[in-house]
Amino acid sequence: MNSVWRVAICTLALQQTLWAGEAQLSSVSDANAKTVMVTAPVTPVLPLTDLRTFVDVFERIRHSYVDPVDDKTLFENAIKGMLSALDPHSAYLDKNDYQDLKAQTTGEFGGIGVEISMDEGYLRVVSPIDDTPASKAGIQAGDYITKLEGKAVKGMTMSEAVDIMRGAIGTPLKLTIQRRGEEAQNLTLIRSKIEVGSVKTRQIAPDYTVVRISQFQTHTGRDLTNALIKLKETQPTLKGIILDLRNNPGGVLGGAISVADAFIDKGLVVYTKARTEESVEKFEATEGQILPNIPLLVLVNGGSASASEIVAGALQDHHRAIIAGTSTFGKGSVQTVLPISEDKGIKLTTARYYTPNGRSIQAEGIKPDVVIEPAKLEIAKASDNFKEADLKGHLVNPNDKAAEATNTFAPATDDNQSLPMPAVEPESKDTSKQSRHKSKTKSNAKDIDKATTDMKDKDAIPAKSEMPTEKSLAEDDYVLYAALNVLKGATFWQSK
Repeated sequence: MNSVWRVAICTLALQQTLWAGEAQLSSVSDANAKTVMVTAPVTPVLPLTDLRTFVDVFERIRHSYVDPVDDKTLFENAIKGMLSALDPHSAYLDKNDYQDLKAQTTGEFGGIGVEISMDEGYLRVVSPIDDTPASKAGIQAGDYITKLEGKAVKGMTMSEAVDIMRGAIGTPLKLTIQRRGEEAQNLTLIRSKIEVGSVKTRQIAPDYTVVRISQFQTHTGRDLTNALIKLKETQPTLKGIILDLRNNPGGVLGGAISVADAFIDKGLVVYTKARTEESVEKFEATEGQILPNIPLLVLVNGGSASASEIVAGALQDHHRAIIAGTSTFGKGSVQTVLPISEDKGIKLTTARYYTPNGRSIQAEGIKPDVVIEPAKLEIAKASDNFKEADLKGHLVNPNDKAAEATNTFAPATDDNQSLPMPAVEPESKDTSKQSRHKSKTKSNAKDIDKATTDMKDKDAIPAKSEMPTEKSLAEDDYVLYAALNVLKGATFWQSK
């Protein structure tokens, strides 16, 4: 009890010292060298009764909880409670959370460079990332990781496996690789700096490309610039771009500003307001675009949040892009990560952000210009409709040489009425079907190869032969298919 009181008293004494400092008069010189006295606002004194309540609860938990809990855990839980009760986005970051957040925002971490998935309890390598320890060691797509640091992978969660694989740069990782038809290999790889890109490009139709941003990292603006330069060089006849921000949860504010800036020549991108009206911070676009006036469509949905909404809102207010899809998530607040030690910090909501036209999207989201709901495309079952040829006495087609030149209709009698014979398809049609089947098989093989290529080279632009057909695009991603048609229409009218 005494130790807790000592902590509480020291905290109270420290706060009182700070409050006294804030209450002191400070002198500020204006432009005319006149001295103006400014009184800093006095922070309300922390009620001693509330502090006593905190200490009482702390002691009751220490002595009465069913299992013993150490003081460090209780203090950390108290800090977590303080932050989580403020809003859904403020949080306490322990060592693991702090490192994960750093990796997410920078896109960099210590690892071996493999993209993995779970397959029947084992880690399956989706693809090794180029120029990483995994690719240099010969690890291939389809390999299975069966052991990590001598421990069997089966039974681990994906999160547990990733925690083992990631670590400090320069440290070793022991793993066992199993390849179909071969004996297991024991490897020791040295972790290196892994940078995961957040920008991918894909050509989905002649002269139309989709740019996918999965999250906003520190280097997202740079990666987008490189992708647009590559598009300009390899697709000189480019007619339009779809910026796909669906299910992008946000990320670094600077990354969002850089992405919007890539498509806007000048003007406000976003501004933020903190606690006071004077604490407004504005972010402006810089002059110049890599692909000026290129028709642009931004695709969003309910999973597009925060930084994604900043980009969509800026492009919508500047009338630079068509916003299509469904309403966004509606997170209009800014979080600042404040370190409290070398490996811990707090994520605190410090401001609200507004679009260039002064819109706050908090709890409302960005409303799309064109609503495209998720759907699946299915071919309706054809019905045998009654046609002209089924009418008695219909005029014959003059191009049909086998038909008589005049209408020789006579009512059918029981003697001459007969059922129509089924049409016999020529053999060449069957051959055509087989040919189409083979072509479809080849197309599927190309899709598989393309998926592997995309995983290996994130900035690669597929060749024209690898573009999806309209049917396959509509079946795989109807929203993207519909967005493409909207963009094509906009491109058509813009050229008039």
